[in-house]
Amino acid sequence: MILRRRTAEPAEPEPARHAPTPGSGIDPGSGDGAPPNFAEGPADVLLQRLELTIRRRLDGLLQGDHLGLVPGSGSEAGDSRTYHPGDDVRRMDWPVTARTLVPHVRETVADRELETWAVVDLSASLDFGTARCQKRDLAIAGLAAVSHLTVRGGNRLGAVVTTGERVDRYPAASGRLAADRLLRAVVATPRATGGRRGDLAAALESLRRPQRRRGLVVVVSDFLGSDARGTADWERPLRGLSGRHELLAIEVVDPRELELPDVGLLTVVDPESGQTMEVPTGDAEFRARFAAGAAAQRAEVAAALRRAGAGHLQLRTDRDWLMDVVRFVADRRRAGSGGASR
Repeated sequence: MILRRRTAEPAEPEPARHAPTPGSGIDPGSGDGAPPNFAEGPADVLLQRLELTIRRRLDGLLQGDHLGLVPGSGSEAGDSRTYHPGDDVRRMDWPVTARTLVPHVRETVADRELETWAVVDLSASLDFGTARCQKRDLAIAGLAAVSHLTVRGGNRLGAVVTTGERVDRYPAASGRLAADRLLRAVVATPRATGGRRGDLAAALESLRRPQRRRGLVVVVSDFLGSDARGTADWERPLRGLSGRHELLAIEVVDPRELELPDVGLLTVVDPESGQTMEVPTGDAEFRARFAAGAAAQRAEVAAALRRAGAGHLQLRTDRDWLMDVVRFVADRRRAGSGGASR
């Protein structure tokens, strides 16, 4: 549908953001379900407040280490030791045995550290929001939640950030300090100028070649990219990643992308092409067609993510995003333990 990537500006100015202002005494992201507005304050301070909010709401959800990637004792070669009756002869270390003339077996080390790669889409279409925050702020908040849930016990986190104009790569590193540096770097990423379309497919492809260590790949985007045929251009590289990694897709949505308000004639602008268009929102039939087209588009995005084998978490700028994360993690835990999952 032609309006799927458009932003709308009402003819009569109205507050399009619900964000704290300096000196207002409101703690960003503290209790109203909105992430902080990173354009209105020092990034370090806002990230600290966001971390406190995430810890208060998400701590206790993922207690205990995750299972190894391969069942059993592991596949990574470790040290050699002398053979004892009952050891598996398939693990005999023949080179050491030949040198020492004493039977030795090779121990294996279970691969239990998780390596997480985040692909963050910060193209111009995310510099938009009509509810509690912009989609860009919500995308960074989703990345912060993933960082808190995965970086522990030696786990590593890396990121590929794309804006359409540039692609920034941050190598995977372990520890909370490295994760905090990565978040500050993502917040400092310059906003994309108008007229440049994002390229999520290329960012996903960069994780396939060269191959990364098996782990978790988290994709944060509005998933609006399509090729000349109108199909999702990011689906093929995402499906290519599913053969080696576990996938999680975080879809960022604004309510105005799903339905239009009745505010008369609107001038809408595509932030990634610069094209403008007059939209008659006073026409009820037009609004109904737009809502039906937007619903069909989101259904196709969900279907493409299912075909790729990715978990699907949708965050909206008009909802409490942390509650959506809590519900998603709780459902995944119930499903992993054999319980029912919605």
